[in-house]
Amino acid sequence: MTLRTLADGSAQHDNNFNLIRLIAAWLVIYGHSWPVTASEGSDLLSQVVQIKFAGGIAVDMFFVISGFLIASSVERNPLPQYLAARVLRIFPALVVCVVLSVFVLGPLLTTSPDYWTSAGTWKYLWKNIALQRTQYFLPGVFETLPIKAINGSLWTLPIEFRLYLLLAVLAFVRLFRRGRFTVFCVLALVAAIVRYGGQSLTPEKINLLWCTAYFLTGSLAWHHRGRIPLSWPLLAALLVVAALLRGHQYYFLAYFVALSYTTLFLAYVPKLPVIRQHDISYGIYLYGWPSQQLVQLYSPGGAVHNMLWATLLAGTLATLSWRFVEAPALRLKKRFGPRPAKPMPVPTTTTPSPASAEE
Repeated sequence: MTLRTLADGSAQHDNNFNLIRLIAAWLVIYGHSWPVTASEGSDLLSQVVQIKFAGGIAVDMFFVISGFLIASSVERNPLPQYLAARVLRIFPALVVCVVLSVFVLGPLLTTSPDYWTSAGTWKYLWKNIALQRTQYFLPGVFETLPIKAINGSLWTLPIEFRLYLLLAVLAFVRLFRRGRFTVFCVLALVAAIVRYGGQSLTPEKINLLWCTAYFLTGSLAWHHRGRIPLSWPLLAALLVVAALLRGHQYYFLAYFVALSYTTLFLAYVPKLPVIRQHDISYGIYLYGWPSQQLVQLYSPGGAVHNMLWATLLAGTLATLSWRFVEAPALRLKKRFGPRPAKPMPVPTTTTPSPASAEE
C-alpha cells in the first residue's frame, strides 16, 4: 500500500489551513487572558505541553504554515508578483490597526497631556507600520492595567516579513531550489548553534530563532513534500515520544518535530469544515490584544471573562477588517500580472496546489 504524502495533500482542492489559522489566532487570545488579567494559573495547553503557553504554540503553528505556503508562492510566482502579494497581505490591515490605535484609541483613553507631542506616540505609529522594531506603548494609555502594552501581538510581524524577504533573496540568487535550499537550512542551523549555543539569550533573540526555525521547517516541508508521509501512526508516534520526553532536556526537539508535523498533517488529513472565504484569522490576531485590554479596562474580571468578551469584540473588528480592508487589498493582486500557466514540477505530482490566503 502506497502511503499518501504531503505532496498528495497539497495537490487536493480543499485544505484546513484557514481553519487552523483561525483557531490559532483565537488561541493567542485564550493564552493571553491570564497575563492580561493578572489571573493566577495558566491555560490548559500550557499545563499539558509545559514548554509554551497557548499563544506561543499558536505562533509556532503560524510560522510552520507560513513557511510552507510562502515557499509554494515563491516557487510559482515571479518575484515582483510575489512581493506585491506579500505587501498587500500584511500592510493594509496592519496600517489600519496601528492608525486606529494612535488616532482613535489613544486620544480617547490617554491620561497624558503631552500625547500629541510625545515622541512615543509617533514612534508607535511609524515603527510599527514600517515593521522596523515593535513599539508597545502609547503615552498615558492602559497605564492602570496589569500590562500596559497597546498590542503585545505585533512582535511577530517584523520577523515574518523579513522571512518573506529572505525567501525572495534566495530565489533571486537561485538558492531556493530543493537541494540548495536544504543545504542553506543546514548551514543556517549549524551557524545558529555555533553562534548562540550555550549562551543565555534575550527573549527577543529566542523568539527570533524559534520563529525562523519553524518558518524554514515549513519551507523545507514544501520542497520535500513528496517524501513526507501523511500517516496517523507516525503522528501518534511523534506525539507519544514528545509526551514521554516531557521534562527532559531535549524535550524541546520532540516538541518542535511533533508540532511541525501535526500542523501540516491537520491541514490535509482530517475532514474539517473548510473556510474558502472570509479568512478573519489575521484580523483576530491584530485586534485580539487591544480587545483584551479594552475589556480589562472597562469590565475587569478573570481570564475566562476576558477571553469571552475579547473574542466577541476582536471577531467583530476582524470581520470589518476583512470586509473593508483585507479582501479589497487582496483583489489588487491581479493587477500585478497573471501567474504562470504551469507550476514547477515536483517528483510525485504535476497538479498545482490550491490557492490560499498566503499566496
